[in-house]
Amino acid sequence: MFPKFAEPIPNVTVTVGRDALLACVVDNLQSYKVAWVRVDTQTILSIHHTVITQNPRISLTHNDARSWYLHIKDVHETDRGWYMCQVNTDPMRSRQGYLQVVVPPTIVDKDTSTDMVVRESSNVTLTCKAHGYPEPYVMWRREDGEDISYNGEPVTVVDGETLHITKVSRLHMGAYLCIASNSVPPSISKRVFLRVQFPPMLSIPNQLEGAYVGQDVKLACHTEAYPHSINYWTTERGDMIVSGNKYEAVSTDNGYNKYMLLKIRNVGPDDFGSYKCVAKNSLGETDGVIKLDEIPAPPTTPSSTVLPKKKHRGRVKPLKMERGGENSVLGADSYIDDTTLDEAADDDYTLAPHVEVRPPVAQGSGAPRHRILGVLSLTLVAVLASR
Repeated sequence: MFPKFAEPIPNVTVTVGRDALLACVVDNLQSYKVAWVRVDTQTILSIHHTVITQNPRISLTHNDARSWYLHIKDVHETDRGWYMCQVNTDPMRSRQGYLQVVVPPTIVDKDTSTDMVVRESSNVTLTCKAHGYPEPYVMWRREDGEDISYNGEPVTVVDGETLHITKVSRLHMGAYLCIASNSVPPSISKRVFLRVQFPPMLSIPNQLEGAYVGQDVKLACHTEAYPHSINYWTTERGDMIVSGNKYEAVSTDNGYNKYMLLKIRNVGPDDFGSYKCVAKNSLGETDGVIKLDEIPAPPTTPSSTVLPKKKHRGRVKPLKMERGGENSVLGADSYIDDTTLDEAADDDYTLAPHVEVRPPVAQGSGAPRHRILGVLSLTLVAVLASR
């Protein structure tokens, strides 16, 4: 009875640098011998219990003369291929198994772009070369996650080893990631920073500001530039403004953007006029003018104190009356002035018990006078009664 293979030799996939194990199981081997052979090179690796190859990474083990194992340590890419287990029968019997060696991606630095500095409106090409097995998939994206303006359209990812940008603008400035992957972990990336140079540009939110004497006021300018610009303020006379008790000049950077703020404390008559914000870099300079005009100060409202109204309780103050005929009327020499009315406003008045007011009766030539005085008397009583 001849030997036979109990099972096929399974294909093995291993990552480069790790160890591989190929198994050959033979039933009824008897006195026959088992050998391992590298098919593509026709290299004999082992015969029965003896390792023939000079490769120190290859070794052999067996189990009860039935299972024969070929060990390959620290697998190299060159180990990829077909391996044969054969038995020296006549004719020879054999089985083959494939060793697949996979390689995680690596980026070839010498063929990959490094950080770049270009002028605005020029064309830019970023290149990324990667090796691995299987062949890596390469893509580009921005590190900050923003879209890339590519061929006039915003895209999140650009596939391929090459990223070509026509008429680059300041909006393209930033870090780009070249990412290579091939389903063999880990994926790998390289960071390339693209810097776009352009001369300073300036915008002013409010070119006319108003303030009144004694007020604090703020003037603002926004600038864009790369390389980063030198920014400062000047007065109408061209004098550079330095921060101190009167002025406070502050600049805040955000990438190629800069926010300029000038605070003028306790504005005086000499502070009205024009102020200039200036931005300079190696590619040029620009400036803008803000005019500060005087406006009227807001009116101030004086404070007033309200005194409580004085009340008199349980007191009767009789009106001064004269007897005129049979009717009680104001005397001819009686009169009403502001003092009398003021007193009437402060006190509660009541007619004396003996005073009786009646319509006046005409008596000879004095009738008109007494009629007038009587009307005045009634008017005064009505006024006092209503208070």
